[in-house]
Amino acid sequence: MGLFSGKKGLVLGVANDFSIAWAISQKLLAEGAEIGFTHLPGDKMERRVRKLADPIGAKLITPCDVQKDEDVARVFEEARQTYGALDFVLHSIAFAPIDDIKCNYVNASREGFKTAMEISVYSLAIVARHAAESMPNGGSIATMTYYGGERVVSGYNLMGVCKAALDASVRYLAYDLGPKKIRVNGLSAGPVKTLAASAVGDADKLAGLYEAVSPLGRNITREEVGNSGMFLLSDLSSGITGEILHVDCGYNVMGSPGRAIEAAKAGASI
Repeated sequence: MGLFSGKKGLVLGVANDFSIAWAISQKLLAEGAEIGFTHLPGDKMERRVRKLADPIGAKLITPCDVQKDEDVARVFEEARQTYGALDFVLHSIAFAPIDDIKCNYVNASREGFKTAMEISVYSLAIVARHAAESMPNGGSIATMTYYGGERVVSGYNLMGVCKAALDASVRYLAYDLGPKKIRVNGLSAGPVKTLAASAVGDADKLAGLYEAVSPLGRNITREEVGNSGMFLLSDLSSGITGEILHVDCGYNVMGSPGRAIEAAKAGASI
């Protein structure tokens, strides 16, 4: 009997086998979960997700455009028809126009800001609203965030502002849904090579910085993120809600470069 035996849920945001959402899904599946998946509209994205979801026998693989209220409503209606009540939902959705990510935040466009906030932040609110209707016995909702919403991370720009709003949304949604025994938490992972991360400038240098500065002296693995996401969605975290869980080898606790200073003095490049 696994932690998720008999439990059913929905994962929104798998893009390919490098996705954090897929790493978490693999851990959920290993513990006995039944999972439905959404994908971006279009044949190309459907093929990518089906390549992963078909072999594990997923009963629900459906497109979802989170900018359309009726599309989100349809997805959860399909999930209820397929699985009945849901126990967990993973939200791993973020987007900003590339020009608005690449430029400094001060130069972000109005339309880019609106699009980024709608997809990256408001989508969690509407997903949580429909998830709550599908969780009569309570449940857990988790979303993927990043440290760039708490502190300035060079190159993260507009997406950092979105993640700050997402973190606040986690807290308010946790309060709103608490009476229904539904928990809402965020998972803040260190640098992981994903399709989304490729849009952020100097991603490789950022990973090197984490290795140099973090207390553990290394970067995280995809498996560690998967384990942490599984924990937040499981009953093991039943007393945790409204939290941002950092899985970054401790990078977020550092107030100085720490041992990286000694490494630099010794001639190592960071």
